[in-house]
Amino acid sequence: MLELHRQAEHATQRRLTTSLARSEAEVMEAQRLRYKVFAEEMGANLVSADEGIDRDIFDKYCEHLLVRENNENKVVGTYRILSPDQAQKIGGYYSQTEFDMTRLLHLRERMVEVGRSCVHWDHRDGATITQLWGGLAQYMQQSHYEYMIGCASISMGDGGHVAASLYRKLHRIYAAPAEYRVFPRCPLPLEALNQYLDAPVPPLLKGYLRLGAYICGEPAWDPEFNTADLFILLPMSRLSSRYAKHFLKV
Repeated sequence: MLELHRQAEHATQRRLTTSLARSEAEVMEAQRLRYKVFAEEMGANLVSADEGIDRDIFDKYCEHLLVRENNENKVVGTYRILSPDQAQKIGGYYSQTEFDMTRLLHLRERMVEVGRSCVHWDHRDGATITQLWGGLAQYMQQSHYEYMIGCASISMGDGGHVAASLYRKLHRIYAAPAEYRVFPRCPLPLEALNQYLDAPVPPLLKGYLRLGAYICGEPAWDPEFNTADLFILLPMSRLSSRYAKHFLKV
């Protein structure tokens, strides 16, 4: 297992540390946080809801990145990471349940999937996000993988109009080359939605794009989470120099 070490001091004397989960108990801490954010806050219809956790068949194949607030000894941020070897063991990436990724499969030996990103509502600040992203950057650097993929979710609480508007605005600027295009299995019906709302870009999606990520195709509708998901591809070679200097620290 890779060892990740990051920590930060803040004016409030919070100390945050970042690591990969080392036990089933730590994985469950991440799953409980995911439940609080996805089910309790966002209203996702989770299969494992009765257990008070968010868990699926991919979890046991993934590494789980944790940001822990040490004063209260609780996990306040998490990502899960699926390596190429582990994706092969389970038969594919989670994103393949939502998108046809045929055009990207020649990259799979160098491609890591990240997902289930969430931060506790009391800790949604730059410090926690920096810790999460720094941990991901270290993982990619230490593992020598070249591509990061994942789904950036947009709430469908308004029926999808915001998602359609954001896609219309952003894909013109950040669209991937045709050879990297993916195709949603359950497409958002863009033509039936208002695509001209002036909607703010969600922080996670904005962060991916600032790093240098591509949007690889039209959004898919995820009925379990009631979100519109955009498939994101970040070649590490495109990581902007400003952010590379900030995050790629061993």
